[in-house]
Amino acid sequence: MSTPKAFDLLVVGEINPDLILTGDVEPVFGQVEKLVDSATLTVGSSSAIFACGAARLGLKTAFVGVCGADVFGRFMLEQMRLRGIDTDYVQVRAEGATGLSVILVRGVDRAILTYPGLIPALRAEDVPSEVLGRVRHIHVASYFLQTNLQPGLPGLFREARARGVTTSLDTNYDPSGQWQGFETLLAETDVLFLNEVEACSLSREADVESAARKLATRVGTVAIKLGARGALAVQGHRRVYAPGLPVTVVDTVGAGDSFDAGFICGYLNGWDLERALRLAVICGSLSTRAAGGTAAQPTLTEALDVLVHWERVGLSLSTGGQ
Repeated sequence: MSTPKAFDLLVVGEINPDLILTGDVEPVFGQVEKLVDSATLTVGSSSAIFACGAARLGLKTAFVGVCGADVFGRFMLEQMRLRGIDTDYVQVRAEGATGLSVILVRGVDRAILTYPGLIPALRAEDVPSEVLGRVRHIHVASYFLQTNLQPGLPGLFREARARGVTTSLDTNYDPSGQWQGFETLLAETDVLFLNEVEACSLSREADVESAARKLATRVGTVAIKLGARGALAVQGHRRVYAPGLPVTVVDTVGAGDSFDAGFICGYLNGWDLERALRLAVICGSLSTRAAGGTAAQPTLTEALDVLVHWERVGLSLSTGGQ
């Protein structure tokens, strides 16, 4: 008999809070002071928001990352621990500063200013080998921001899979526009998350359908987020589509990370592709009901209530087209 794992999920990623400002947020230089409507310091970074969403869904979650011994680092660690995330593997470094994103929200539009701080500092060697024997799945996000992690990530995923651990990757956007260096990494990735622009950019295809089919020849499962239109997933020759869930949107920050958490929850629970994709769409959609990436993330019970209702009223997934 196999030994039960201590954790369902290990997240290897960046740690930084978001400072969200709303209202008339366009700065005016020349030492002009303006008043804004609200300011909220909240959990930021794709990896941490994903971890919070997964823990909220009931997955036993551990985190490996790097932060500074400063107020932002302490805030992030406290918030993750309050959400049930094990942070014992996080390194707190006195010689560096925790990153920060300032998000300027004006209506449905936003601008983001990010100070990287220690975001690029994490290396694959910082992931203790022993923790790989204690988890079922490993997830990495913000690939292009974590520059020191990139060289060793294929080897880390390879070691994890050799131990029976499944892997997932959300690349997020490549600011350089190059989208290079993925051949070895994708071969070691079980689940790949992208949005429509990222999927077309990575695959060098002009449309999301072609992108999905091409990427599915390189990765076991591909899930592509389509915003309000829902999502598309491909697994081998199987293609499914889930429509968006109508909600009153307050803030879309972190919706894609909550989507990822929902999909991995279904994936680790052995759900079929259709149901896992539905859960992902529900989690991503419900997360937009409040400001910040984590305030409105659903519990599994809440998400299942919506899922069961959809199934009861006959929600169908397309297997041919949207």
